[in-house]
Amino acid sequence: MAAFWNSLKPAIVLLVAFIFLGGVLYPMAVSGVSRVFFRDKADGSLIRLGTTVVGSRLIGQEFDDPKYFWGRLSATSPPYNGGASSGSNLGPTNPALTDEVRGRIKALKDADPANRAPVPVDLVTSSGSGLDPDISPAAAFYQEGRIARLRSLPRSALHALILRHVERPQGGLFGEPRVNVLELNLALDRISGPSAK
Repeated sequence: MAAFWNSLKPAIVLLVAFIFLGGVLYPMAVSGVSRVFFRDKADGSLIRLGTTVVGSRLIGQEFDDPKYFWGRLSATSPPYNGGASSGSNLGPTNPALTDEVRGRIKALKDADPANRAPVPVDLVTSSGSGLDPDISPAAAFYQEGRIARLRSLPRSALHALILRHVERPQGGLFGEPRVNVLELNLALDRISGPSAK
């Protein structure tokens, strides 16, 4: 029996040591380094208006007022629920996906009947996570006529605002050009006011 405990003791000590190293020290070190060098990202890439947190650069928000830019559809319930991230898992032949796309196209056309441009796909489908905060520049430009009309803004000023908010691929190689919807809508409110009709 003593031989059994003598061989078990080093295993227990190593288990406790590695749990402490991998479960306590390493996460504390990584968190500490990230807070020193990447504080904004470590805190969730929060967007603030003054001292009030209005959202995160990483999680989309629902905008359905026609005077704002609309983002991608969310597959979570409730929409943009960070605790329920998932895609819709609807295949291209699924009638539910077809109905969802048709419904979104109808909402876009009802909000801007004069717009005859092709609807960008990211305005009518949800992302893989269901939380995507970004849209393509094409999706933002598609909506500029509606918003310019409803906010009584020159379309050229709105076009320039969108261009200022286009984020290029990381390092010029990774990803696609994109526009963060929350940041664009906050900038929109700064130039025309949140209560614009």
